Amino acid sequence: MLKNLISQCVLPGYRQLVIQKQRQFFTGLNRMASKKYNVLFVLGGPGAGKGTQCEKIVKEFGYVHLSAGDLLREERSNPSSQYGEIIEGHIKNGTIVPVEITCALLLKAMAASEKNKFLIDGFPRNKDNLEGWNRETHDKATVKGVLFFDCPEQECVQRCLKRGQTSGRSDDNEESLKKRISTYTNSTKPIIEHYRSQNLVMELNGAKSADEVFEDVRKVLATLE
Repeated sequence: MLKNLISQCVLPGYRQLVIQKQRQFFTGLNRMASKKYNVLFVLGGPGAGKGTQCEKIVKEFGYVHLSAGDLLREERSNPSSQYGEIIEGHIKNGTIVPVEITCALLLKAMAASEKNKFLIDGFPRNKDNLEGWNRETHDKATVKGVLFFDCPEQECVQRCLKRGQTSGRSDDNEESLKKRISTYTNSTKPIIEHYRSQNLVMELNGAKSADEVFEDVRKVLATLE
């Protein structure tokens, strides 16, 4: 009788707690499934100032900066990575890493963050990147716009060569730069025009000083807040 009495008192409350926890669990799953990342692509030629401006945006506007190039370089330096040699070959030759690798690294980085606003720097770089992004993230991310830093080629080259003196990057040399600029001109500019046709491109003069460019960036981002 005492056992039955305890069951009558304890079990209903226990069942209610279990039901409550189950509801919380499945509500969390639904939220995760419905969560979409808000993305700003950051494009421009090598040396146009994308990384510098992204650092400033992160500090003032709370975005998470994901550099496709940095993620690839990090993966390349991972001794256990199955993609290391592939990535190294593409970086040295100034060619584009297979989109499946880049998208996987970007999604992994976004999933690891607690924030929901991302700057993706240096991607998409060509039509294959764009198609791969749309295929892999159509239900996971929304492109809110494209920050396009336009800068004359000669200025970009000089900046990269100067950076190469201290950066240690294997692609900050004259030979790699020629290939990177060719890739940008022939493959990335059409992507910028694709997004321009959708009224998503916010063009900025990257030839100005970093502080002057950021003043323009502030005005642009204020319209998105």
